[in-house]
Amino acid sequence: MNKINGYTEEEATGLIEYIYSGRNAGKTLSYLFETYGREHSRAKGSVRNYYYAFLKKRGDERVDRILKDKDLHAGEVKPFTEEETDELLKKVLSEKSKGYSVRRAIMNVSEGDERLMLRMQNKYRNLLKKQPERVAKAAREAGLPEEKSFLQRRLEREIDDLYSRLAIDLRRENARLKAELEKLRKEREE
Repeated sequence: MNKINGYTEEEATGLIEYIYSGRNAGKTLSYLFETYGREHSRAKGSVRNYYYAFLKKRGDERVDRILKDKDLHAGEVKPFTEEETDELLKKVLSEKSKGYSVRRAIMNVSEGDERLMLRMQNKYRNLLKKQPERVAKAAREAGLPEEKSFLQRRLEREIDDLYSRLAIDLRRENARLKAELEKLRKEREE
């Protein structure tokens, strides 16, 4: 069984045909990755990653044969420069200091450009997760409160969830004890 990046040639051909047909029908790549993934028990992100890795294999005879006469291509990945990253951080943190959520802050900074917004959102999340010290430094330099790290936010969510579960248990226990107390009062009065 001859595989191309983990898919058999038949699977790769099926995916490319699916995406080619879907694109010609006006469907978005995101929609196609999601629906193909659902139909083939694969994660949307996995399908997306495979598709782009497959397109990068042009020059491989099997890949070229599968892509023949199909106008499928991947846009060039344009990484953020260090200056653009610093500017992104300053602008997003500034918007957040006005009380906006991260998503809304990025929407404001990108001025409604959906592609740019998605790039910025991914970059910002990546920075929070992999370079929290850089985000903290940018916040300090801008005189803004520091962003919490990915792990801090996750821990706080877990603690909040624990408190919520404990509160429910305590309310139940409190109700049970009140009922028991009322029962004992009635017994004593009799």
